[in-house]
Amino acid sequence: MSTTKYHPLLAKYLQQVAQHPLRTKALTTGILCFLQEILGSKIAGLPAAKTQKDTPLLLKLLARNHVDIRAVKMGVYGFLVSAPLSHYLMGLLQKAFAGKTSAGAKVGQLLANNFLIAPIQTAAYLASLAVIGGAKSLDEIVKTVKVGFFPVIRVTWVVTPTAMLFAQRFVPMELWTIFFSAVSFVIGTVFNARVKRIRLAAAKKAQKDKDEAEKKKEE
Repeated sequence: MSTTKYHPLLAKYLQQVAQHPLRTKALTTGILCFLQEILGSKIAGLPAAKTQKDTPLLLKLLARNHVDIRAVKMGVYGFLVSAPLSHYLMGLLQKAFAGKTSAGAKVGQLLANNFLIAPIQTAAYLASLAVIGGAKSLDEIVKTVKVGFFPVIRVTWVVTPTAMLFAQRFVPMELWTIFFSAVSFVIGTVFNARVKRIRLAAAKKAQKDKDEAEKKKEE
């Protein structure tokens, strides 16, 4: 694979992908998941975690920017779960359709991705979110997967074929890792922010109902 036509930094990255694919993808996905959690919190307008007066300045700055343990856990998820799973599944998909460029092969690749790979990735993503969110039993994890599976997979079924068709037509194969990482990052950030907004609205409503109930008791 020749990378001389790309920017030196991009060429270096592509070289690392070629020489150490899993390690490079794991580091990339870990960093993106970490940033995704932080950006999702900011976009959703979540209040920053409260800190004590004697908290060191660095820790205060991190708290204000939503750099917390959940963001770290999301980074670990990206590094240990998402990247390896995607690497091996996409590797199998590319191997199965290697050298096949017909319209039928492209459709088959899309169908295999949507109905074989996407469900596995979605289930792993939701199960990981459940654990990160504090699920302590298998039943809690299963419930989270059942509740979130179809809302997430529906979005995947719309976005993935569009991104795949675009990549097949316009993106060189050596840039697929970067392209799909970027697509996943954008969609993941939007989804993350949306979930946080829903939770924030629910929390505000619950607090409002509680305040109104206490006010009625005082009257």
